[in-house]
Amino acid sequence: MLNPIMAGRRVCRPSRPDRVDDPTVRKIQILRMVVGLAAMVWILVAYRIASDTKSVAVQRFEQAADSAALLAATFPVVVGVFIAMSRPHDRRLYLRRSSKPLGALLALGGTLLYFVLLTEGTLTGGPFGQMPEHPAGSDYLNLLYQLFLLVVALWGFVFVPYGAALSLTHVFRTADIHEVLPPIIATVLVWELAVVDLISGTYDGAPLPVRLAAVLGGPLSVTAVSLWELRRLRTRHGLTLRHALGR
Repeated sequence: MLNPIMAGRRVCRPSRPDRVDDPTVRKIQILRMVVGLAAMVWILVAYRIASDTKSVAVQRFEQAADSAALLAATFPVVVGVFIAMSRPHDRRLYLRRSSKPLGALLALGGTLLYFVLLTEGTLTGGPFGQMPEHPAGSDYLNLLYQLFLLVVALWGFVFVPYGAALSLTHVFRTADIHEVLPPIIATVLVWELAVVDLISGTYDGAPLPVRLAAVLGGPLSVTAVSLWELRRLRTRHGLTLRHALGR
């Protein structure tokens, strides 16, 4: 846990030993992500929506932050509906399995809350690193405490973005609950993001056909890949949503 990269992998990657892990699905998902990123950067630069590389990076970061926030809100709703619709004996099993995905969500949320409390001075009781003119022994102990808080913050600066990237890739490790959940939640998430892009006017500087392609291209491609993934789970591994629900 001292290594934030290893901690991110331990907390945010699926680990259920009997789950189906299809290498072909992973390759297609990575290819989809690369093509989507390249298309977005091209649109932002070609139509002067972003003035430079820094603006592209900022917009990409904001989009990733929106994705993580929406995923955190979507995850409990979709998983809750999935568990509620399952048969009683499966329901208990899925509730037990949901502890690890919930733990990943709480770990990232707790680390972000730590940053909020640190920047607001709640954890330090005042300005960070401030020492009185004539420090006493307790002041040096307080300084050590603040240095400890700083070390934890540096750890979190690595853990949060890496863990968030893994959480988006593995959809908050919901494959630990059941393999059909990641493509379902991914589909719901991308359509939510499309609505956000339409409301916020992310691609307003582009022509209408390009804007529609930018807003709808991602959701349509993710939906197609998710349907293909569900079909592959059914034909290659005998896993279906109906079977998962015990119907």
